[in-house]
Amino acid sequence: MITLVEFLVRDDEYSHDEFVERWQGDHAEMASELPGLKRYSTSVPADPDDAEYDGVLELTFEDGRAMNEAFESDIGQEVMDDAAEFTDPGAGPRMVVEETVHVDADE
Repeated sequence: MITLVEFLVRDDEYSHDEFVERWQGDHAEMASELPGLKRYSTSVPADPDDAEYDGVLELTFEDGRAMNEAFESDIGQEVMDDAAEFTDPGAGPRMVVEETVHVDADE
């Protein structure tokens, strides 16, 4: 499994609250339809006035091929186009990672 982790910066036309509403509302509904998506989470800073980024995105796929196919799909293109309307693409760091779980209290 691989996870795309991206720190997001909102477009200047949006307040932090407006960004969160759009991101975790209509956009999340659309993004949840990405083919091959295994896990999708969004996180917002507890104190947005004291944070460098407006949110953290995590999208998990079986492998790099599945991730690439997801973003090359029609819905993948729609998701990226929609995100560009309320975020500043590329303004925050992005990394694809392989997760190692050291503690999981639920297991």
